[in-house]
Amino acid sequence: MKTLVVGLGGVTNGGKTTLAEKLKKMLPNCDVICQDDFFKPESEVETDERGFKLYDVLDALYMDELVGSIHSWLKSRTSSGVVTGEPQKNTEVCILIVEGFLLFNYEPLNEVWNRRYFLTLPYEECKRRRSTRVYQPADKPGYFDGHVWPMYLKYKNELEESASNIVYLDGTKSQEELLSCMYSDIIQELKKPRE
Repeated sequence: MKTLVVGLGGVTNGGKTTLAEKLKKMLPNCDVICQDDFFKPESEVETDERGFKLYDVLDALYMDELVGSIHSWLKSRTSSGVVTGEPQKNTEVCILIVEGFLLFNYEPLNEVWNRRYFLTLPYEECKRRRSTRVYQPADKPGYFDGHVWPMYLKYKNELEESASNIVYLDGTKSQEELLSCMYSDIIQELKKPRE
């Protein structure tokens, strides 16, 4: 049984969850893990001097548990899966999509990715989308500009300086266009020989 692990990271409100769920429906034998499911409880998240809860940092997440979930998925795959379309190879593949805003800045995850995608948005569009969402706890006034956006820029800059093999996607494009791009790319990846 071969596996393909796809990381879908990027900006808050960039469309990661929507794309991951749509891809799951399109790709047979595909599962999704959401990084948001690994947030620590509010009481364990640090607060800065402005009173902002620091959710947009790795310390706000149970990252070891996320890594453990991915490794458990890799170990538990069975022999039902996707046929790559090449009759002579006829190899079945299980696909895992891991989506979240801080996936590629955490060293222990770097060994698991077969493909990495990073959604970007310009500041104004990101802020507009973020303002339409309701969070628990709710965003305080100034939270986006004081914490969320600066942390996104920090982690994005780190990626651009150190990480390779990341496909950057423009989150202002239509969901259909982004979905088509990712789907085609994943299908191409499935056709490559696996170890």
